[in-house]
Amino acid sequence: MNNAFAFPHSRFIGFDHVWSEIEKLSSIANEKGFPRHNVVRHSDTEFSIELALAGYREEDLSIELKPGLLVVSGGNDSDKEREFLHKGITAKKFVESFRLAENVVVKGASFVNGLLIIDLVVEIPEEMRPRKININPNGGKNSELLTE
Repeated sequence: MNNAFAFPHSRFIGFDHVWSEIEKLSSIANEKGFPRHNVVRHSDTEFSIELALAGYREEDLSIELKPGLLVVSGGNDSDKEREFLHKGITAKKFVESFRLAENVVVKGASFVNGLLIIDLVVEIPEEMRPRKININPNGGKNSELLTE
């Protein structure tokens, strides 16, 4: 692993695959410039991805959810029927992927004024939420063995 990130990797046990994924994505992040997108945090558990897709129609776009992966694709061949003197708005084919954490759920999507907005929420199951662990004052392994 190329420790390109100044981050305390030793504090995160069993996350080697995460660091590899981050390094892989960071190496290709600057290679792709289309479509432009924003990732917006609305709260600690609510996010949205906004893709700028002027020149596309809703029927030109596809959103697919796979385990841990959100794939947005699109393409429009209708421009072949027109003659352009200048073409500054593209509708070329694209595929854009977003890795999703285990508990991220896609709540919906909308396409308004050339922006594709995908709403995401983090839903943490009850058994994975933080909880307080009581410390047994008598040093026993089982609190049922305590006598009062």
